[in-house]
Amino acid sequence: MKVIPLNDKILVKRLEAEDKTAGGILLPDTAKEKPRQGKILSLGDGKLLDSGKRAAFQVKEGDRVLFSSYAGNEVQVDGDEYLIMSEDDILAVID
Repeated sequence: MKVIPLNDKILVKRLEAEDKTAGGILLPDTAKEKPRQGKILSLGDGKLLDSGKRAAFQVKEGDRVLFSSYAGNEVQVDGDEYLIMSEDDILAVID
């Protein structure tokens, strides 16, 4: 199944949580936080402006992004977990 976001929505795949801390301590699954980084998989058409045109996105497919903890809505498709969020939820693009 393919997920295609509408309007100004963005489909993001959350990156995997780190297994180890910076100091080298291995973390059990219960101690891991959900990562606030992800990869953009798909974009909608853009926000509809008063003029009837669509605003262009500042991000593109394949970008690695940083977003807030409570950003977007979690959805599951074919056993995979994704986030659908608006561009306003994205804080930064990571190189």
